[in-house]
Amino acid sequence: MAIARQVLCLSALLWLPPARAEPIRYSVAEEAESGSLVGELAEDAGLTPAQLSARRARLVSEDGRQHFALERGSGRVLVAGRLDREELCGQSATCVLPFELLLSNPLQFFRVEVALEDINDHSPVFPEEHVSFKILETSEPGSRFPLVVARDLDIGLNTVQTYSISPENKYFSVSYGSHSENDRSVELVLEKPLDREDQEEMSFSLIAVDGGSPARSGTTQVNIIVLDVNDNAPVFTQKTYVCKVLENSPQGSAVLRVVAADRDTGVNGDITYEFSQPLSQTDSPFTIDSRSGEIRLTKPLDYEAAQSHELSVRATDGGGLSAICKVLVEVVDVNDNAPEVVVSSFSSPLPENTAPGTVVALFTVRDRDSGANGKISCGLEDQLFFSLRPAYKNYYELVTVSALDREETARYILRVTAADAGSPPLTSTQTFTVDISDVNDNAPVFNQTSYTMYVRENNVPTVFVGAVSAADADVGLNGKVSYSLAAVQAAEGPWCSCVSVNSENGHVFVLRPLDYERLRQTEVTVSASDAGSPPLRANVSVRLVVLDENDNAPLVLYPGQESSPASSELVPVSAEAGYLITKVVAVDADSGQNSWLSYHLLRASEPGLFTVGVHSGEVRLRRPVTERDSVRQKLLVLVRDNGKPPLSATAAVSALLLKDLSDVRLPGHGSPAPEDQGGSLTTYLIIALVCVSLLFLVSTALFVARKVCKRKELKAGHVLYGADNLQSGLADGAAAGSLPRAYCYEISLTTGSGNSEFKFLKPILPSVPPQHCAVGQGPEDEQHFPRVSVSTEDTAPDNPGTLSAGHFNSLSFN
Repeated sequence: MAIARQVLCLSALLWLPPARAEPIRYSVAEEAESGSLVGELAEDAGLTPAQLSARRARLVSEDGRQHFALERGSGRVLVAGRLDREELCGQSATCVLPFELLLSNPLQFFRVEVALEDINDHSPVFPEEHVSFKILETSEPGSRFPLVVARDLDIGLNTVQTYSISPENKYFSVSYGSHSENDRSVELVLEKPLDREDQEEMSFSLIAVDGGSPARSGTTQVNIIVLDVNDNAPVFTQKTYVCKVLENSPQGSAVLRVVAADRDTGVNGDITYEFSQPLSQTDSPFTIDSRSGEIRLTKPLDYEAAQSHELSVRATDGGGLSAICKVLVEVVDVNDNAPEVVVSSFSSPLPENTAPGTVVALFTVRDRDSGANGKISCGLEDQLFFSLRPAYKNYYELVTVSALDREETARYILRVTAADAGSPPLTSTQTFTVDISDVNDNAPVFNQTSYTMYVRENNVPTVFVGAVSAADADVGLNGKVSYSLAAVQAAEGPWCSCVSVNSENGHVFVLRPLDYERLRQTEVTVSASDAGSPPLRANVSVRLVVLDENDNAPLVLYPGQESSPASSELVPVSAEAGYLITKVVAVDADSGQNSWLSYHLLRASEPGLFTVGVHSGEVRLRRPVTERDSVRQKLLVLVRDNGKPPLSATAAVSALLLKDLSDVRLPGHGSPAPEDQGGSLTTYLIIALVCVSLLFLVSTALFVARKVCKRKELKAGHVLYGADNLQSGLADGAAAGSLPRAYCYEISLTTGSGNSEFKFLKPILPSVPPQHCAVGQGPEDEQHFPRVSVSTEDTAPDNPGTLSAGHFNSLSFN
C-alpha cells in the first residue's frame, strides 16, 4: 500500500524545525526523459549533499506516486519516469506537482512544487471521421452550418488555432470563432448558391491546425448532399443548457431534457437527437432519447473524478438540417469520501526517558470532497501522554507531552481520528502502536529489609543456610539481577569471610565449619546489581546466627583433679545430716540447655553416707557419722550437661572423718601407723593452737586491708585471701575457660567446726583492677598458712552465699 511505503522509522527529536514559508519552485517540460535535471534542490534548500546523505533525505508526495528522484550525491532532483501533463492534470491551465523533501536527525521538510510545462504532443482530433450535411439548394449564400470543434488535449498555443478546407472549395469556407473563452465554434459558410442539378454531392477535408512548433493537424471528411426544399433548420430553445446533478444519483436518473423546434412540417419537421461526443468520451455516463431529447445517467457520477461534464447535442430534422447545443452538467459534491491519513514518518519503539515534546509521528490528512465536506479536523483519544500539534498546512505531529514509564505502560495504542465537516460527517481512524523501550531506571528491590539466617556450629563446609531475593522492574539485561557480597562491612558484630552468596539465585552458603564458642553471630552485606549500563544496585543486611551444639564436656574447676597428692576434706564425726562437706564446681563452654549442669554421686566408699545436690554440686552428709564408718572416704561425682546427647565429666572427692582438730593430717603425709597415733595427736593440738593465734592476727590485718581495698566489712573471724594468689593458682583454669578478668572473693572458714567449709560471695569491686590483699606481715606467714585462689568471669549473677558452677574456672590449694 502507498501509506505503508511511506512509513519510515526516524529518530524522535525534541522539536520539529519550522518549515520553509514559501515552497521551492521548479518547472520541467512534460515527456522529459527519465533522469532529466529538474533543479539543484540541495543548493536551493541551503543544504549540502553530505547533509542529504547523513540525514537520509527522501522525497514524499501526497498521492504516493514518485514522479521525481533525489540524487543524494549531488543534491539534484531528476525526472523519475514519464510525465504526461494531460494524464496528470487534464485540461487544467496550470499543472503543478507538489512534493516534500523530508530529512531526519532532526526531522525537517521542505515544500517543493514542480510546474509541468505543456509541449505539443497531441494532434487535434475531430469527434467524427466523416461528417455529412444535407443542404437545400435554396440555401442563401452566407448560410452557416455548425460543426463540432476538434479537440486538442494540449493547452495554450498548442491547441487548435485555425481551420481550413482542402482542396479549396468555391461553395464553402470555414469560420472559426469564439463567443467566450470556453465557447468556440466552427461553421461551414455557404459562399455561393448551390445548384442540385449542377452538383448533387460534394466532398472535401476539414483540417484543424494547432499553434505548436512544429504544428500538428487533424482532419475530418465533410460530405455535402444538396437537397431540395427544406428551408428551416431545427432551433434549440437554449444555446447552452446547464444543470446540476448529485454525484450519488443512481443509474437511470434523469438529468435534463433538450428541446429543439423546426418550423417545417412533415418529414422536414421531424427532429431526432443525438450526442456529438469526442472520441475520448465514448464511455460517457450519459444517454439521450433520440425522440424526446431526455438525457439520463448510465452510471453514477463521481465528483472527485470530474466536477463537470460538457455534452454536445445535435438536433436533425427529416430534411437533413441540424442544430447543435451545449449541455453543461455540473456534478454536486456529496460527502461520500472519508478523510485519509497518510503517515510520513513514525518512530517506535520509543525510549522511556524520552523528553516531553518529542515528535513521534508526522502525518498528513486529506479529503477528496470539497467545501465543508473536505474540511478536516483531527483528534486524539488519549491526550494524557501524547497530543497532536499542527505543523504545516494539513500536516500534524504526534508528540509526547509528559514523561513515559515503561514499568507502568509498556505499549500505547493511540487512535487518531480524522473527521470532515459533512452532514453526516465521515471519519477515519489511524492507529499508532507506540512500544516503549526499557531504560535502566529501576534498581533491584529486596523482598525483605533484612535477613536473619541460622546455622549450627560444626556445620559441614558450603552448607546452604538461606537465600536472598531481589526483583527489578526493568526487563532484559536491565532487569537481570546478580548477587554479591558488598565490600563494606556491617556496623555491628565481627565480619566473617566464611559466607558466600550465589550470584545467580542469591543462595547463601557457609564455606567452613563454625564454632559457637568463638563466633556467635556475624553480619554481612549482600548487594544485588542489575546488568544495565550503568548498573544499579541495592544492599541488604544478612545476619548469620550460629546455633550452639553440645560439643563441650563439663570442666571440673574444684576440686582440682590433677593435684598430687589429692587434698582431702575434713569432716568432724560429730557433724549432723546435711553438713556441707564441699562443693563440686564445674563449667560448660556451651550455652543454653547444653550448659545446664547436673551433679550425681557416681560411686562412694559409703554410698549411704553422702548426698550430692543435683543442681548445686554440694556434697553433704546424708546421715550422721558412726563409728563403723571408715576414717577416709572417697567419692566420685558425675557432672553431666543437658545436651542431646549429654556429655559428662567426673570429680574425685576425698574426705577425712575426724573426731577433733588433732586428727588433721597435712596434705602429702600418709596415714600414721597405729603406734604413732598418740604422738601425732599432740603435734596436731599444738598446730591447732598456733593456727588460732594466727587467725586472730590475720583478722586484724584483714580489717586494715579492707580499708585500703575499699571493700565491704567482713564479719569477725573471716579470713581474706589475696587475689594475686588467686590469679597465680588459676592459670590453667583461666586458659581453659577463657575468663575475661579476675576478682577477689571472700572465703570463710568456720574455725569452730574444724572442717573446710567455704562461703563464696559476689565480686566486691568488679570495676577495680585486681589488687593484692595482704595476709600476714612477711614471708613467714605465707609458709604457715594454706592459700586458696579462685578466678571467675562476671556472667550471670548468683546468690551471695554460694558460687555456682558457671562462675569458676579453677580453684586450688597451696
